[in-house]
Amino acid sequence: MSGIALVRKPGPRIAEGIVTHIEREPVDYERALVQHDAYVAALAGNGWRPAYAEPADDLPDAPFVEDAVVVSGRLAVLTRPGAAERRPEVESVAQVVRDLGLKAVRIAPPGTLDGGDVLQAGPIVYVGRSARTNDDGIAQFAALLPERRVVPVTMTGVLHLKSAVTALPDGTLIGDPRHVDLPDLLVPQEEAGAHVVPLGGDRVLMAASAPQTATMLERRGLKVTKVDISEFEKIEGCVTCLSVLIDG
Repeated sequence: MSGIALVRKPGPRIAEGIVTHIEREPVDYERALVQHDAYVAALAGNGWRPAYAEPADDLPDAPFVEDAVVVSGRLAVLTRPGAAERRPEVESVAQVVRDLGLKAVRIAPPGTLDGGDVLQAGPIVYVGRSARTNDDGIAQFAALLPERRVVPVTMTGVLHLKSAVTALPDGTLIGDPRHVDLPDLLVPQEEAGAHVVPLGGDRVLMAASAPQTATMLERRGLKVTKVDISEFEKIEGCVTCLSVLIDG
């Protein structure tokens, strides 16, 4: 499997990104640029051609493109982020998905939805109730995807649902039971091990900060590509939120 990877380069204000559940640390912008290039290269090396959203240097969280759009098939659901200061990120992402020929629809007020709260696992789509995603947003999202089963999920102590749980290629959920109550969770060895990006087939992308979990998944027969995203982790970023993969 391959397709398009929607991404956006970090801007010089990245260190000002919103931090909710961790202590703020200094972020090295130049190092973040190098890490982002390596992240995109890892996706490209696995068959995902990058499509860049326009730079948004005045929007610190803009490289976290996952929060601006959720793609299901050829439908692009443009979100309404729960943090008002992030809503300007959506228009430039909307332009990219239109240029790619997707049908674009929107979450409308008073609904809020962050893409990081949306976990697609086969026919089921889990959507986290969070400080960023409300019940109205979840209801609108479910109405836009009548062919999918949308399951609201309550979680605690994390920014987004996908901060706590993601899905392996076979549909197994990997996550931290301290933050999310879902059945049959595979528990990772490190916190960052809960963040897995399926790349098609038996291939997945993970952060270099979860080496023991990577080994665990390799023992399950998966081929793991590891990337260092330490500068993004300082502002609650993870491998999932830096891209939106669109099947070609």
